[in-house]
Amino acid sequence: MEGTASGSDVELMCKTLQFEHKLFYFDLKENPRGRYLKISEKTSATRSTIIVPVNGIAWFLDLFNYYVNTDERDAFSKELKLDTKVFYFDVGENKRGRFLKVSEASVSRNRSTIIVPAGSSGEEGWSAFRNILLEINEEVSRFFIPNQQHLESSERVPGLSDDVGAGFISGSGHSIQSVTGSDLNVDRLVELSPQDEVGNMGLSKVIRADQKRFFFDLGSNNRGHFLRISEVAGPDRSSIILPLSALKQFHEMFGHFVEITKDRLEGISNANVRTVEPTQR
Repeated sequence: MEGTASGSDVELMCKTLQFEHKLFYFDLKENPRGRYLKISEKTSATRSTIIVPVNGIAWFLDLFNYYVNTDERDAFSKELKLDTKVFYFDVGENKRGRFLKVSEASVSRNRSTIIVPAGSSGEEGWSAFRNILLEINEEVSRFFIPNQQHLESSERVPGLSDDVGAGFISGSGHSIQSVTGSDLNVDRLVELSPQDEVGNMGLSKVIRADQKRFFFDLGSNNRGHFLRISEVAGPDRSSIILPLSALKQFHEMFGHFVEITKDRLEGISNANVRTVEPTQR
């Protein structure tokens, strides 16, 4: 997913952060291989760039949250494995103050590093960096939403709409509780803006788990209301349609499997991110 100098790369979003003596560029791009985020650090003398796969943006956001919210005495180095890449996060300090060094290592590129200063009065530099990642992550979630607003009801759920029962939802704007578990394995649920609403029900949610995203969209057709669950993994997308009358049964069934697999889930909750002891580096 790494960018090249060819004209096949399309820029989807661009953000800039100026902090202390540095300028950071955040370029969300797309090419035939997929989407990626290019983060560049520029000073008066140097320029350094790391390339983050699109499925790693939320992980970066969570890790920056960790460093912003963790006392400096308790903050550890972290290692994040994404596809064929490994990213290292290390806190250091020099005469300018504290900083977070983020290094990218992969088989296809030489090791590259950016240095993000914390700031003179706390972690305002890390917070500003984190806030831009948050904006980009929210935008990425919208990019992956299936664009089905302008389709007729029968086209939205081909072959399945006749099976949707006449469930009923009164009102709109209901909130679904956040998923429990490791913040580093499942994205926060994202409330979508009105233009992304499906079937005028006013509620859509998205979860990221491992390399996939799952979209939950309330919709309706002439048969009644339904919940569409879409699984997106790279360019592949598939969906199932649940009538509202079945939601309680699905809820109970999910709870059953969560309960019987909770020991295994606890064991893999931090499979992609690990703390790195100084002797290991």
